[in-house]
Amino acid sequence: MDSAKNLPVAVIGAGPVGLAAAAHLLERGLEPLIFEAGASAGAAIGQWRHIRLFSPWRFNLDAAAVRLLEATGWESPRPTALPYGGDLIDQYLAPLAALPEIASRLQTGARVIAVTRAGMDKTHTRDRDTTQFVVRVEHEDGETRDHTVAGVIDASGTWSIRNPLGTSGLSAIGEEAAADRISPPLPDVTGRDRASFAGRRVLVVGAGHSAANTLINLADLARDAPGTRILWAVRGASAEKAYGGGDADGLPARGQLGARLRRLVEAGTIELHTGFGISSLKSLASHVTVGAVDGRTLEADVVVPCTGFRPDLDILREIRLDLDPAVEAPRELGPLIDPEFHSCGTVAPHGARLLAHPDQDFYIVGMKSYGRAPTFLLATGYEQVRSVAAALAGDREAADTVQLELPETGVCSAGAGTSCDVPAAAAVATESSCCATTEPVLVGFPTGLSHGRSGGNN
Repeated sequence: MDSAKNLPVAVIGAGPVGLAAAAHLLERGLEPLIFEAGASAGAAIGQWRHIRLFSPWRFNLDAAAVRLLEATGWESPRPTALPYGGDLIDQYLAPLAALPEIASRLQTGARVIAVTRAGMDKTHTRDRDTTQFVVRVEHEDGETRDHTVAGVIDASGTWSIRNPLGTSGLSAIGEEAAADRISPPLPDVTGRDRASFAGRRVLVVGAGHSAANTLINLADLARDAPGTRILWAVRGASAEKAYGGGDADGLPARGQLGARLRRLVEAGTIELHTGFGISSLKSLASHVTVGAVDGRTLEADVVVPCTGFRPDLDILREIRLDLDPAVEAPRELGPLIDPEFHSCGTVAPHGARLLAHPDQDFYIVGMKSYGRAPTFLLATGYEQVRSVAAALAGDREAADTVQLELPETGVCSAGAGTSCDVPAAAAVATESSCCATTEPVLVGFPTGLSHGRSGGNN
């Protein structure tokens, strides 16, 4: 960024990773300019503030952000406590966003609609690396303005674009027409949205943590609301992936979530339908009929889509990206998180070098950096932005020394032990490891499940 030292670095998104990026940039003497589409920091999390995280506070706080907060007398939550989404906002993100250092650089109601290089589209090459970026933003006052910046960190997440209910990556036939029967992801079924679910037939679609949380909350609702019927549809031949590592999980709350879900299915509280790839939705006056590829049908009053999310790449059409063709993550990161071979957060330490794209000084971080791959932990994003800030500041040694220590799941979904099963303290991942990477310096150890879909649990 030598040619643009007096310009800010744009940070897209004021969620946990975006604000952490701003904190690290400030520590590096760089000027962040933060654009948040929502009305406040953490706006996306506000939509699931009723959900408890399975990772304790110690994995959800960024070091640079904490240093800013502690200078004001802020007291950190108990490291081992499990926060709800609302706690993450109220006890951490809101105080962080209110700090003068952050608040003066944060623009809310500011939706980024395009990123490009000044005066050139993506086909132009000459002087590209030394040309400033332009970020086009729709502001809450109704005006659209261009902002010139030296670099861009896209931490906008994936919450705004959910995956469709249908198979083959496409919407099911009739899915758009049945929109009034489809709830938002992670509805508050026992609180804010209770009236939409109590006493009704609810079909939850998906096999991840979002589905598990929603199903368990629906079971709590059913105890108090007679007539509430809970249906669960997964594409795979079993629901083992959703049950997770149980007692072997390094995050006890994650293991308990899966264990409780299994008990509810075995007790008949939740009616599980496996191998149910959705082909169609037919909206009727009183309900919706959901059809499977194999001809089976389910009747439901409301469908909850827990099918995951995908990145919004439209705003980056004029940026030169190098993306993995399968998961739409940065090319070198993609194989390390591909759900075809990995699940539940398997990830080797990685930073700016793996996150780089052909357009110099542009980075995608946080959940969006995982593309279509699921199960992202905030601690991963915090280490990403620490490394990226160092790279933007020209400290390549710090950028390449990547440290990441995450909790294990303790199992591989294929049932066979691998190098991802046990910690290798301060070890460097090798080419034979299921979590191998080309990062120049790796400190910490890979974690999670290996052999995702290829292990037989789609």
